[in-house]
Amino acid sequence: MEISQGLHLAKNERKALFKMLSKLRKLNLIVEVAPGKYRLKAKKTEPEERKGNRKEAQVSRGGQAGKGISGRLMLHQDGYGFVVPEEPIPNIEGDIFIPRHAVEDAMHGDRVAVEIRQTGFSAEGQRIEGRIVRVLNRAHPSVVGLFRYGPHGNVVLPYDTRIHHQVEIPPGQELTATLRKKLGFAAAEEATTRGRRLPRLPELDGAVVNAELVRYPRGGLSPVGRVIEILGNPGDLGVDTEIVIRKHHLPHEFSPEALHDAEESARPVSDADRAGREDFRSLPIVTIDGETARDFDDAVYVEKHADGGWRLQVHIADVANYVRTLTTLDTETRLRGTSVYFLDRAVPMLPEELSNGICSLNPREDRLVMSALMEFDAAGRMTGSRMVSGVIRSVERMTYTNVNKVIEGDKEMTARYAALATHFANMKELALLLNARRNEKGSIDFDLPEPVIEFDEEQKMTNITRSERNIAHRLIEEFMLAANRAVAGYLLKRGIAALHRVHEKPDAKKVLEFEELARAFGYSLGVENLHQREIAVRHGRVPAPAKRGKPDSQGHGRERGMKVSLPGAGELSITPQHYQRLLKKLVGKPEERIVSYLMLRSLKQARYAPDSLGHFALGFDEYTHFTSPIRRYPDLVVHRALKWALANPNGSPPPDPHPAKGTPAALYSQRGLEELAAETSDAERRAATAERELRDWKTSQFMEQHLGDEYEGLIISVQKYGCFVELMEVFVEGLLPMAAIEDAAGTRCIFREHEHAIVADTGPDQRRGRGATPKSKQRSWKLGDRVRVRAERIDPMRHRVEFALTEN
Repeated sequence: MEISQGLHLAKNERKALFKMLSKLRKLNLIVEVAPGKYRLKAKKTEPEERKGNRKEAQVSRGGQAGKGISGRLMLHQDGYGFVVPEEPIPNIEGDIFIPRHAVEDAMHGDRVAVEIRQTGFSAEGQRIEGRIVRVLNRAHPSVVGLFRYGPHGNVVLPYDTRIHHQVEIPPGQELTATLRKKLGFAAAEEATTRGRRLPRLPELDGAVVNAELVRYPRGGLSPVGRVIEILGNPGDLGVDTEIVIRKHHLPHEFSPEALHDAEESARPVSDADRAGREDFRSLPIVTIDGETARDFDDAVYVEKHADGGWRLQVHIADVANYVRTLTTLDTETRLRGTSVYFLDRAVPMLPEELSNGICSLNPREDRLVMSALMEFDAAGRMTGSRMVSGVIRSVERMTYTNVNKVIEGDKEMTARYAALATHFANMKELALLLNARRNEKGSIDFDLPEPVIEFDEEQKMTNITRSERNIAHRLIEEFMLAANRAVAGYLLKRGIAALHRVHEKPDAKKVLEFEELARAFGYSLGVENLHQREIAVRHGRVPAPAKRGKPDSQGHGRERGMKVSLPGAGELSITPQHYQRLLKKLVGKPEERIVSYLMLRSLKQARYAPDSLGHFALGFDEYTHFTSPIRRYPDLVVHRALKWALANPNGSPPPDPHPAKGTPAALYSQRGLEELAAETSDAERRAATAERELRDWKTSQFMEQHLGDEYEGLIISVQKYGCFVELMEVFVEGLLPMAAIEDAAGTRCIFREHEHAIVADTGPDQRRGRGATPKSKQRSWKLGDRVRVRAERIDPMRHRVEFALTEN
């Protein structure tokens, strides 16, 4: 049976027919057999249909049909999302786009199975579109949100805007144990409240609650839950922190069994504990940390030799001695993966009995340590190293501020720490030598400031400033880097598998993107063969571009042939020195902050891995994390491997090791290390995201008190929806929306991606004077421009300040 377009039909009938044919083609129900002629596809038997689908898919999807594609679903607040594949898909780069209608019953963060529906091209290049076919693992056992009484039932409105379902709370399930007791319900069973009229409780109405999900979205139905916690009211002191903790599902309470394990192991150091360890208690060893630090897991000692050489001792808390393998405490420590540090509190990886107690290298108390003892020549080159277990007694708990004051010659601090002043001077001298040797290797140091929120005595925010690093920060950083590298080298030399901290070479695509941005400021990394080449995409078409001054005309003209930009060389010949040289050129320049930030974005994210892949940014061939076992689980794993190596100085690791229960030393199999690397890398990203979100929230609360205030700012990013501006007076970043720019310009504005600018439209209507009267003389806003803005409003969902341009 054939359908021909060559029918004698009225104009409106022909238009409707063509529209129907287009839909049928998209649904793959008809096929074009000749110009203007279509044939309905014959229905196949089930085996034939599957076989045919596989063949068609192998051509259009690079052979991926029939293979299970799974990954993490990342939803946008507008409903669509992307799936990040767990395994690379041959011949396909990037994530899989999931349209809103294809999300099905999945929620943000779920691990899902995806079916690729089509592979196509857009103006940006190749685009893969898929559909969620199954949820493999749910990401949200609970949802934190606002509780609302409603005429058709009670609901919880999630704080996470990427969760698009409101959670239904059946009658009685809004009552926590405390509320049940208050209302006189003796039991927690649903039967005690069934059929009874329940009052509207002021503790619940509009409160922030945590709801456990008892049924996930299914077939278009909303999820169902029950309230398990009432956190307080929005705006109450500390509630924002509690929301972030539960939104990111940060484990924040230890089980009674884990606390019991911690209490049992947190006993004073005994003679039996000291036996077989090197004794460093006679040396003037110190800890150097921030003013607010409560756990001290590293201590240092530097000694200068008569021949100009150096001895550096880095002593790290022996956490593995107290957190034994496969205990309940170890299981919960691994689940956390890392400590999370908020502005007003911390969510520690270890119980306080350990983190602030026996594992913390408190002054004038005996503590067990794992030590890296390193020797350097007069030029700062490492000539030897030795790893031992030891015992120390720190002579002083120092802060970065006070050490810096002593080094800078402050009379009060120098007199107070007179016995240590020479040691601090030696530390500075050695640190500068180590830094010089690192720079020779091309080590990159961005030194980008972090926001510091200042509070008064009543815990009210008073200012947001830029963090500063002094010489004390830098010397501890150099000593920790040296120790981490020494331990990594020792374990590799012994052939002992452990977790490594790796940072791989950047992708050519990211470097190309940076080069394009840097070119606007007149800079380049100077990488050879990094020219961009364009290739035509066969059968690829893109809509016609908009005509000058008429942005609505896009797609109204003849389609153009598609071209895709690719890097000039398959293997990128880039080294850390390329970044280092550019950073030196930027020092002191107005654009230093912006270009440094763009450089950082071009690099890959550091992660944990079972193999030593090197650290690009540091310029190291081998590197691990050894120096922070109180707050990082990977460091604890490295400690266990090191303890096994020291206990077996002449032994070779078994072929497939597995840790025994209750031991301080342990080796892990390759598969075990792969699992640990993935878990701890995820935990690190989760913690960083939670810390950043609360910082942004606090920043928006601070700026809410300053709405209407005017500031000088710097445009640090340009997007199609506006510019991001960093303020000068306070260290705050916010959005200057496109609507605000157009209001100031008095006309429509256009985003020019390749120029990284937003410019006022100069179309015919504007040239004839038909536009509104401009409030600003400025006609373009580009990356690096200085602007004067007014804090206009706070976006309550994104916790972000939005600006308006002031008249100039």
